[in-house]
Amino acid sequence: MEKVGSSGHDLQVGATELLKAQAHIWNQIFNFINSMSLKCAIQLGIPDAIHSHGKPMTLSQLISALPIHQNKKLDSHLIYRLMRILVNSSFFSLQEVVGETDQLEDGYVLTNSSKLLVRDNPFSLTPILLTVLDPIMTKPWHSISTWLQSDDPTPFATTNGMGFWDYTVRDPRYGNLFNEAMASDARLVVSVLFDKCISVFEGLESLVDLAGGTGTVGKAIADAFPHIECTVFDLPHVIAHLQGCKNLKFVGGDMFHDEVPPADAIFMKWILHDWSDEDCVKLLEGCKKAITCKGNFKKRNKVIIVDMIVMENQKSKDIIDHVHDDRSYETLLFFDMIEMIFLPGTRDRTEKEWAKLFSNAGFTTYKITPLSGVRSLIEVFP
Repeated sequence: MEKVGSSGHDLQVGATELLKAQAHIWNQIFNFINSMSLKCAIQLGIPDAIHSHGKPMTLSQLISALPIHQNKKLDSHLIYRLMRILVNSSFFSLQEVVGETDQLEDGYVLTNSSKLLVRDNPFSLTPILLTVLDPIMTKPWHSISTWLQSDDPTPFATTNGMGFWDYTVRDPRYGNLFNEAMASDARLVVSVLFDKCISVFEGLESLVDLAGGTGTVGKAIADAFPHIECTVFDLPHVIAHLQGCKNLKFVGGDMFHDEVPPADAIFMKWILHDWSDEDCVKLLEGCKKAITCKGNFKKRNKVIIVDMIVMENQKSKDIIDHVHDDRSYETLLFFDMIEMIFLPGTRDRTEKEWAKLFSNAGFTTYKITPLSGVRSLIEVFP
């Protein structure tokens, strides 16, 4: 038994447990290496190179295809070590292939995860990865303790001197990157919705995609359901240069100060978790007014929400792990921390907290359908 320290009483840990504890701490310290290695792979176009090759790609073939300095090409161990950690984190896998010397070699192939990082994939998550791992997003994490000792609204404000939404307007490069990331996520979510929950749109004649950005979701719904009149509602500068067509139109306005256009359904993807409870209730009240206005209200009218639901205890955690996967709970906690770091008063909510919002906004019932990954579909009825 080894004595580790003393303050009031001794802290004693067995040798084996001590080494396990040390390894646990090391793994947490070095976790950033996985994400930064993945970012490097994206910037070099490694998933695209392997995809374009069309078969398992040897190390030498991969090195030849990458836009790296000639001196780095000569040192094959550099890319080998990068790929080794990415294989370990399951972004690539190995298959034997006959190499240039007619000998069997390891060849790199894509996994389901890295297929979602190929730029030509319509569901590519590359824009999201580059957005989240941009220095604008990573620097505030160094300021959490400073923020907790200050009166600043968020660590992002501590670092940048302004709020997140103000920053995206003032920095067009990052604002465009963020919008591209949201559009990328929208394409994937809509695909899952159409595959698993297509019935949620049945019977609707009109729908508003609230805070719908550049209209990725609205366009997809309008194309899939030609009989539904779709409206994308967002700030004027967001939709300024966008053109509607057929059953799709764009309307500019502020969802907190202007009336939400009336429709059978209001759709919100990943919107409410970005706002405080007070703002959410105000927004939901506006949605309720839009779907129950005179001459528009029908029994099928509803608010359709795609967002995250945080599990409240270990039992609930076990349920979501069974429905989704064993890392979903941790991912939910990650997203909740992101809310805290970047947007004041926001958080990902438990079912009880969602239910309270709905009740306070005047809704009577709701229905939750788990989706793939960490998000759920919530239908809210007046």
